Amino acid sequence: MFPVVRSALVTVLGTLTILGTAQAAETGDWIVRLRATYLQSDNKDSTGLGLSINDKALPEVDITRFFTPELAAELVLTVPQRQTISAGGTPIGTLKHLPPVLSLQYHFTGLPAVRPYVGAGVNYTHFSDVQFDAATTAALHPSIKKDSFGLALQAGVDVPVGGGWLANVDVKKVQLSTDVSSSGVKVGTFKVDPWLLSVGIGRRF
Repeated sequence: MFPVVRSALVTVLGTLTILGTAQAAETGDWIVRLRATYLQSDNKDSTGLGLSINDKALPEVDITRFFTPELAAELVLTVPQRQTISAGGTPIGTLKHLPPVLSLQYHFTGLPAVRPYVGAGVNYTHFSDVQFDAATTAALHPSIKKDSFGLALQAGVDVPVGGGWLANVDVKKVQLSTDVSSSGVKVGTFKVDPWLLSVGIGRRF
């Protein structure tokens, strides 16, 4: 066999091996992503106080498990986030919330460069360390319901970049609300209902 032909075959076989390895890594049953997420709140309030919380950026880790090439479940996790509570634009307190989301996803297959998906699931949020300033506490004796369940809708796209690594863009709309009480009597509902806008990287294996 001529040296040039042998060299070409070695190159082709090596390339096929690399591509095969990358494809195998990109079709595994698990994806773990690290994303930067921006929480943008709708802030709809029926108490008459004009309640709102601030928008903020937060870190996020998500784990996706594939059951078929198209169907998967995703669990989104983060650490408790502290946010400022305002009434009519004036800060009156703070709270922490932990908002994991569990979704069932459909991934569109057969596209050469991108892997879009849609999902629907449930959000559970726990509010903790709720603190109001002295004037608000003296005037209203406020409290909020500590747990919230709501639907979550999702759309996103993974872009494989080789070796199982991928870039990701993701958008979620989440139902998140809490009942607000004054001196133990419910006075209305505060709906945060945020958009979660995320970009990040992941690894499929």
